[in-house]
Amino acid sequence: MSERRLRLGIAGLVRAFTLMLPSFLADQRVRLAAAADPRPEARAQFAADFAAPAYATVAELCDAAGLDAIYIATPHQFHAEQACLAAAAGKHVLVEKPMALTLADCARMIEAARAARVRLIVGPSHSFDEPIRHTNALIRSGAVGAVRMITALNFTDFLYRPRRPEELDTKTGGGVFFNQAPHQVDIVRLLGGGRVTSVRSVAGAWDRTRPTEGAYSALLTFASGTTASLTYSGYAHFDSDEWCDGIGEDGAPKDPASYGAARRRLAGATGSEAERAERERRGYGSGAGATQRRNAFHEHFGAIIVSCEQADLRPTPTGVWIYGDDEKRFETLPPPTVPRAAVIDELCAAILEDRTPLHDGAWGLATMEVCLAMLQSAHEAREIAFVHQG
Repeated sequence: MSERRLRLGIAGLVRAFTLMLPSFLADQRVRLAAAADPRPEARAQFAADFAAPAYATVAELCDAAGLDAIYIATPHQFHAEQACLAAAAGKHVLVEKPMALTLADCARMIEAARAARVRLIVGPSHSFDEPIRHTNALIRSGAVGAVRMITALNFTDFLYRPRRPEELDTKTGGGVFFNQAPHQVDIVRLLGGGRVTSVRSVAGAWDRTRPTEGAYSALLTFASGTTASLTYSGYAHFDSDEWCDGIGEDGAPKDPASYGAARRRLAGATGSEAERAERERRGYGSGAGATQRRNAFHEHFGAIIVSCEQADLRPTPTGVWIYGDDEKRFETLPPPTVPRAAVIDELCAAILEDRTPLHDGAWGLATMEVCLAMLQSAHEAREIAFVHQG
């Protein structure tokens, strides 16, 4: 690995950035060198924390000299335009999920990166989680036989976390198909190890005060014959972290007394502007400085069971259960020293070592094809076949 540090610009000092910030702080391969955000308080906080310039627009950030790459963590509807802008300025791109809101925009981002000869990486998603990666390594070793079926279940309070108005409008990238499905789809595509050929799904939009899809169930079929069933609910009732040893999605233990906290907080934010303000208070620039976070457990995305010919595999925040023909055993994983280290690994390998990333533009486009087809299938009540899976 080169000793040169990756000089990273941040587009959007919002919630996604706060979740990645501990990784950037803990990993010596990355230096936060500039940022862009429309909020003066966020820019001032960044300048104070990192002694680096902060701009009002992403265009200014893209024009800044001395940056290797730009991490795009802005609202979904801006991803495509800003990724293309960064690529045209000669910067490599790490773009948050969802890659974009349409397949045409995904393709435009891929072409912009190709034309500029820069790397495009889509992430982070939970397919980067170490228990998922370890499960995938077990599968690829051949020790458990071929994958035949994958079951993925996650029940959260997603829909009742503070939201901007567009996050509750499906047409502008709101709801679970754009926000949460990319995680599950990335996981099952990685573990399924093949091309998805079709999907059939149903969706739930059960709360008129949160007018977007808050739940789905989907059946994916792979070219190999493997199937994957995906269920997600963000309606803040059952919490599937109970199936993950009481460890939250971010790898931190959950307080059982916190049940219902999301709905209670939301009840105190009456009106869209109050909710927007509450969301911003959870983000960077609200007053707290940058701090490191090192959890004792790995991040996860609910319950995953991979049914193989010779064993079932179940990744957890602490390791992977292997249920074989004659015995079950647990392979413990060491706790993470750097949260989301695999994201930084892939980013640095792509840029500093010129390696082709797994989660490249083609990967991101294929994931979005599945997510969009899930949405289409739910609305049209029919099976959808794919054309971009490669």
